Amino acid sequence: MDEIGHFIDGARVAGTTSRTADIFNPATGQVTAKLSLADAAQLQSAVDAAKAAQPAWAATNPQRRARIFMKFVALLNDNMQELAEMLSAEHGKTIEDSKGDIVRGLEVCEFVIGIPHLMKSEFTEGAGPGIDMYSIRQPVGIGAGITPFNFPAMIPMWMFAPAIACGNAFILKPSERDPSVPMRLAELMMEAGLPKGILQVVNGDKETVDNLLQHPDISAVSFVGSTPIAAYVYAEATKHGKRAQTFGGAKNHMIIMPDADLDQAVDALIGAGYGSAGERCMAISVAVPVGAETADALIAKLIPKVESLKIGPATDLSADYGPVVTKAAQQKILGLIEQGVAEGAELKVDGRGFSMQGYEDGFFVGSCLFDHVTPDMEIYKQEIFGPVLSVVRAKNYEEALDLPMKHEYGNGVAIYTRDGDAARDFASRINIGMIGINVPIPTPLAYHSFGGWKRSSFGDLNQHGPDSIKFWTRVKTVTSRWPSGIKAGAEFSMPVMK
Repeated sequence: MDEIGHFIDGARVAGTTSRTADIFNPATGQVTAKLSLADAAQLQSAVDAAKAAQPAWAATNPQRRARIFMKFVALLNDNMQELAEMLSAEHGKTIEDSKGDIVRGLEVCEFVIGIPHLMKSEFTEGAGPGIDMYSIRQPVGIGAGITPFNFPAMIPMWMFAPAIACGNAFILKPSERDPSVPMRLAELMMEAGLPKGILQVVNGDKETVDNLLQHPDISAVSFVGSTPIAAYVYAEATKHGKRAQTFGGAKNHMIIMPDADLDQAVDALIGAGYGSAGERCMAISVAVPVGAETADALIAKLIPKVESLKIGPATDLSADYGPVVTKAAQQKILGLIEQGVAEGAELKVDGRGFSMQGYEDGFFVGSCLFDHVTPDMEIYKQEIFGPVLSVVRAKNYEEALDLPMKHEYGNGVAIYTRDGDAARDFASRINIGMIGINVPIPTPLAYHSFGGWKRSSFGDLNQHGPDSIKFWTRVKTVTSRWPSGIKAGAEFSMPVMK
């Protein structure tokens, strides 16, 4: 059986502790590898390597840093199939979905190829008599990223690409459920020419996370995961004097107006609600049709589409989605479905009994569709993170708008309508971070920033786009005057520009 260690100082290394975690193939339920969980000493070896390498990397001019990402992007494309198969084997998502995971990370690597321009700052000549002022952006030093299981390629690249391009060293702690792709990404970065010690992968669990958060040599931490852990990581990181951005859960609504193209809306809900078995922080899990007529028509169109979804292992290229990531995730999802039925929601499509011949031990959940869900139900309050779509009926636009406005999460939201005034009003008033207008999953492209509001995000700066450059750098402002412009004598009053 494979044993997965860590990637430290430019090479794979074995674990040094007896603590391990099982890696599963979610389609079969079988253990495929053992993962070593790092202790403080192994993390320290990664920090030592980062401290030794980072100053020279920060002094490397931005064009040369950009060229490494040019080569890395080419290597990602060359190795796309291998990476996708590796990802699907540990996560369970379809091969095509895994390729999308990789490409959305690759796009951030393409964005940071522009780092010579992105790190430019400001200059004011003649700010005062003989005085020039300018600002410079410098790397924070050593950054760390703690990433979730659901995007084991994309989110690590969202973090390490801008951090490294800005001149930092970076220590990645990926999910212990699917660590193989992050390890391979580190190898490909080395192949692209990255100096050893600049990108390292330290596998572990909560003990490793706490060691990262408390380590005095780590200056900034980025995290993606559930809201309770995001809140914990933010509080713990900032308590130890670190810059932090942490991103939590979601409950993304799609409002369907009476004038919407219903076929388009249904197709969007099917893809956004059930793709990747619903294990996306930007998945649509709540449909909000406006008016009884819209709701009845929507349900009538949804039921046959949901019933016809094909579920299978990643090796089945015709499958719409695969298993969920673990047995525990499967049981949690099924428990919430049971609770929804007990609370009075109408289960229009029941996937609880789904089983696949030859894959009886896999972590599959059949497609489920609820109607007449209300905001007091747990299936509405909680992020289910499974192939479950809830329909909450609204009498009018204002009632529909009120639902996502009052929910504790504020990651993404969408509206389907032909009415430009309604769309514009929606975008202006909604208290959600990412908005789709006739777009079901409004994940911004790499050159815009990604981040939610409310309890979906902690910290002032978002992921990728311009915010990522700000997060992974600090600004110095220099006020400069040369001797020929300095008058003799001390000045004791507050300096002002006269």
